[in-house]
Amino acid sequence: MLTSFIITFRETLEVSLVVGIILSYLVKTKETKYNPVVYVGIVAGVIASLIGAMLFNKFANGFTGIHEQLFEGTLLLLGAFLLTTMILWMMQQKQVVAKMHEKLAEHLSKAQKFELFFLVFVAVLREGVETVIYLDAARYVAEESQLYGAILGIVAAIVLGYLLFVASVRVDIKKYFTVTSVLLILFAAGLVSHGVHEFEEVAESFEAEEAAQETATGQGTAVPESEEMSGEVLWNLNPAVNADGSYPLLHENGHVGAFLKELFGYNPAPTLAELLSYVGYILLVSFLWWRVEHKKE
Repeated sequence: MLTSFIITFRETLEVSLVVGIILSYLVKTKETKYNPVVYVGIVAGVIASLIGAMLFNKFANGFTGIHEQLFEGTLLLLGAFLLTTMILWMMQQKQVVAKMHEKLAEHLSKAQKFELFFLVFVAVLREGVETVIYLDAARYVAEESQLYGAILGIVAAIVLGYLLFVASVRVDIKKYFTVTSVLLILFAAGLVSHGVHEFEEVAESFEAEEAAQETATGQGTAVPESEEMSGEVLWNLNPAVNADGSYPLLHENGHVGAFLKELFGYNPAPTLAELLSYVGYILLVSFLWWRVEHKKE
């Protein structure tokens, strides 16, 4: 029950944070008339998650292998791109919002409303497919306690997300923009790093298949696993696994470590590509942020 609670809590909280930031922004800018766009995005994302999970389970023998990696990698990078556009737009509008709320209606064009919808839709879809497939897994469905834990995790995440939303509405507008921008940058950096990781796994799978074919036809020799991996780990700061086989809290597979990994890209054992993509993204967006602030001065 605890495992299912933590997994669904983690997945749902990610969506709740993104949706909460968007809704609190609309409240602060007195543009709550666009709330229905967010709600429709949530509903559409949930429906698409259910349909997507069923299709993958039915036609692709479940969400596994290269198909899973390609889908996850693409969806992660798409989510990072959409979050980046939102971050940059918020940076550009911070001073305007603080001084002239009434003029923001001009910036919420039909195209931007669609982008707002799509941002929420992708956020829900990305986590929703994983959650639905998880709940649909026979080993969990067979145990009622696991299902109850999953439901409690979803409810708890929604409640916490709502409380954070209420608190954020009362924060000063400039502080709100600064804090949320930093959180979104870290969140998006994690998406980029995870997306790169998925594509690294795709490359490794293809390399392994080619090596196996060459070995089978006598055109090559078996390559040690450590050498065939295209993304070698730079260092590994994961705590040692407990004697009973469970993971310590700060291990990337532990409860706290996995939560931080999903939310902010926490990675104690990164490859070079993952590290460069994470740090590079933060530096790039930070530079763009500095340019926006510098121009305003």
